[in-house]
Amino acid sequence: MKTILIIEDDTVIAEVQKDYLEASGYKVRIAPAGDAGLQLALDEKFDLIILDLMLPGVDGYEICKQVRQISTVPILMCSAKKEEIDKIRGFGLGADDYIIKPFSVGELVARVKAHIARFERLTGDQPQKRFQEQVRIRDIVIDKLPRKVYVREKEIVFTTKEYDLLLYLASNPNQVFTKEQLFDSIWGMDSLGELPTVTVHISKLREKIELNPSKPQLIETIWGVGYRFNL
Repeated sequence: MKTILIIEDDTVIAEVQKDYLEASGYKVRIAPAGDAGLQLALDEKFDLIILDLMLPGVDGYEICKQVRQISTVPILMCSAKKEEIDKIRGFGLGADDYIIKPFSVGELVARVKAHIARFERLTGDQPQKRFQEQVRIRDIVIDKLPRKVYVREKEIVFTTKEYDLLLYLASNPNQVFTKEQLFDSIWGMDSLGELPTVTVHISKLREKIELNPSKPQLIETIWGVGYRFNL
């Protein structure tokens, strides 16, 4: 049974979410404060984390940042903040999705199912031969089996979606992709995210793989179209 961690200080909202998720076959833990939620997220294994941003103690941004240092577990941020900058900040810290309050619990459950299913497809058992392959472009090596990336012989840590995006681009070199195509391929339409997500993740990739992120040579912007990974 998949286990979900809800970090939410509004007990009424948390209990409603818990009831619906349990009715859908999930096991659910609730943390009513940021510090308690962070401790649980770091100490125990969960299949997805539903993370409120405005929390007593440690806020959701800090929790996301610390969890991402040790885990690629899907993180679904929930907030009443509608500004694009808040979404971009959340995605930049490694969140997989951002849902604005108020929202229907049915939508929440649908997103939870979609993210867990996608995470399983990306990390679950696959034919061994496929994962033994490596993608090598210039001084970048993407090792599929352990999902590790080496840049100039140094291992660099990527979030789940950063890795997926990098692998997708590097596996299709010299091909131009629009933001819509990248979003559909990596996040899927059922995640109901937004296109700025792609821009944020491209920026993060450049920071980690380019010699000069301000003048990228690997991930090129094709103005008015999208992005291309150059051989």
